[in-house]
Amino acid sequence: MTEDRPYNVLFLCTGNSARSIIAECIVNRLGQGRSRGYSAGSHPTGEVNPLAIDTLKALDHPTDGLRSKSWDEFAVADAPPLDFVFTVCDNAAHEVCPVWPGQPVSAHWGVPDSVAVSGTTAEKRLAFAEAHRMLQNRISSFVSLPIHSLDRLNLQKRLGEIGATRHERA
Repeated sequence: MTEDRPYNVLFLCTGNSARSIIAECIVNRLGQGRSRGYSAGSHPTGEVNPLAIDTLKALDHPTDGLRSKSWDEFAVADAPPLDFVFTVCDNAAHEVCPVWPGQPVSAHWGVPDSVAVSGTTAEKRLAFAEAHRMLQNRISSFVSLPIHSLDRLNLQKRLGEIGATRHERA
């Protein structure tokens, strides 16, 4: 990792239709040019969930260009060099991931699956808002880390602590 370019951060989820997409948008906003977010899935659905788009738009996140894609796009030679890889769903955390060029630092930041919530439209929207809140809290902690002053072992430890934090409502 160097200071001469933004950190490339990949968020993984099985379907790449909601949580990982939301995380991509949040890190692009909170990183303020110091980080560049991407998202992908092991078994992408091929479309971004409409409630994820609605949630992002309601919070003034840009949504142009968002798409559900395979993690294979990031395991090839001409892919952006990854500095960090975070799994945001438990299924993706237990899958065998590709070998990422550059040996990025990785951690699991599990977030409940908003897509799996059944109920009224209001209940579903609440689940997406909650996923956004949890990811926003974790990514806020991440972008606040003094990355260049931490060795790889301590950085890994701090990222694991961020993922283990419940970030309950304040």
